[in-house]
Amino acid sequence: MKKLLILFLIFTSIIVKAQNNIYYWQQHVDYQMDVDFDVNNYQYKGTQKLVYTNNSPDILHQVFYHLYYNAFQPNSEMDARLQAIVDPDRRMVNNVGTNGNLKYESRIAKLKPNEIGYLNVLSLTQNGEEIKYTTEGTVLEVQLNKPIQPGEKATFEMTFEGQLPVHIRRAGRNNEDGVALSMAQWYPKMAEYDFEGWHAHPYIAREFHGVWGNFDVTLHIDRNYTVGGTGILQNPQEVGHGYEDKTKQLEVKKGKKLTWNFVAENVHDFTWAADPNYAHDTLITKGGTVLHFLYKNIPEYAKAWKEVQPLTEKALNYYNENIGQYPWKQYSVIQAGDGGMEYAMCTFIAGGKSINEIAGTVFHEFAHTWFHNILASNESKHSWMDEGFTSYISSLASNKILRNGNDKPSSRSYRGYFYLVNNGLDESLTTHADRFNTNRAFGTGSYTKGSMFLTQLNYIMGEENVKEMLKKYFNDFKFKHPTPNDAKRVAEKVSGLQLDWFLNEWIETTHTIDYAIAKVDNKSITLARIGQMPMPIDLTITYVDGSTEDFNIPLRMMRGNKPTSATILKDWTWAHPKYTFSTSKEIKSVQIDPFEMMADIDKTNNRFEKE
Repeated sequence: MKKLLILFLIFTSIIVKAQNNIYYWQQHVDYQMDVDFDVNNYQYKGTQKLVYTNNSPDILHQVFYHLYYNAFQPNSEMDARLQAIVDPDRRMVNNVGTNGNLKYESRIAKLKPNEIGYLNVLSLTQNGEEIKYTTEGTVLEVQLNKPIQPGEKATFEMTFEGQLPVHIRRAGRNNEDGVALSMAQWYPKMAEYDFEGWHAHPYIAREFHGVWGNFDVTLHIDRNYTVGGTGILQNPQEVGHGYEDKTKQLEVKKGKKLTWNFVAENVHDFTWAADPNYAHDTLITKGGTVLHFLYKNIPEYAKAWKEVQPLTEKALNYYNENIGQYPWKQYSVIQAGDGGMEYAMCTFIAGGKSINEIAGTVFHEFAHTWFHNILASNESKHSWMDEGFTSYISSLASNKILRNGNDKPSSRSYRGYFYLVNNGLDESLTTHADRFNTNRAFGTGSYTKGSMFLTQLNYIMGEENVKEMLKKYFNDFKFKHPTPNDAKRVAEKVSGLQLDWFLNEWIETTHTIDYAIAKVDNKSITLARIGQMPMPIDLTITYVDGSTEDFNIPLRMMRGNKPTSATILKDWTWAHPKYTFSTSKEIKSVQIDPFEMMADIDKTNNRFEKE
């Protein structure tokens, strides 16, 4: 009997471990923060109560927090990277020297003590007991007194202080537009733990990854400042500033500061901005979403920031229709950035002296809401999933709404990718966002090549299937952390095709596509695969009698073909570099990929014309 019991326990343990490898889980956080901000010295003090739920199958012996503002200090890792990379972000450096001997100087290296950023944890307890922690740059390492068991909650209570740095990148004080406070990544933020383990990466300048949860944030700030950002304002009658219900009497508390209380549910970040001279407009969409617009209340910005408001509603409608429904009650577009950057329920935008200066940026950043704030892929490791998918859909929306064009995918954006390839700068998209060799490789790879993941899928499995894929991807993985394989599997389920080869080639390698017409002989055609990456082939033939015929050659690894009216030929295996077939009529000309959707790096060998 004892032996049977031991065998049963071993068998049960194996089953549980197997199940732990296949079921989906994600951690959960509940933040309560109370923060007092001094607008005179840009310093703040706060308390944070964080209830952490361990939904993983693992016992946690430590946790990590991000302390992002510590990056804005001389000799930080961000500073060191700026001084080492060959093409630093121009916003973060000063130009020194002449055009013939141009050099860059890190702006972070020149920051004075009252200009740097910092986040200092002053005390930390776990379930009421003090615990040990150390600060290592932008990461707080915490050793737990008591491990957090699977399914268990732990309450961390913290006091902290911070200083908002001079605006160098994303967050900071007094940006180029004159906005006083851009408060992004401003609080000690619990790092994500998932099936890959802890994601406690240092902040170098790139992307973010966060834990899903709820935020209840109270801010105490000078009464002259208007605040906007993540969450729903709970006390509009106490702060006014355009938030109050005009039908009720405004009740403003006396004193030098006002208290703002925001609550946000099911987000993985909390961001805010404030300025004493913000104009605040609201637009209630037909669907009921309240759009907030906060911008500098000076004449040079008013016209464009008024004009962008109905366009933002059109963008919301487009994304709702083509991806999925926006789930929160409000969204804020805030003049507070150094370009554009997406955050939970809001975005920071720079500029706005003309509608053309900000409309495209607003469309792009708003689209991030779906691919970063609802489909929260790990954009530090897979920046192409967020930036690429966002670029793809925002380009379609912008072309249709802002340019009165159609919203069909095109190859207009391929040029940057071809430049990388031709100059030996292309890197695998599995590269961590911080560790690309050049900023150009990161930018073009994440935005352009990431967007091309979807345009190539249009070529491989058809436009209608890609439209359906995006909707299913959203519905299957909203409020989760999808991986590259998740996106690929949705595409497979929608199309019925096998696409593992495509994910591998396009994301995990730097193989390129290059097909050529090798030989044409009356009624016979031989095609050649010159590049390492295989693809199915669309082909148009014009015969000597003037008639034309379209052909599709599936890739055997696909185990099928896209919906098409073209004549389907026998599939082409990856291992065979050449492919020959015959036609029923004498051939005059041949064109590979007549709509030029395939990312073929050399199109000079894609056409044959009989002399």
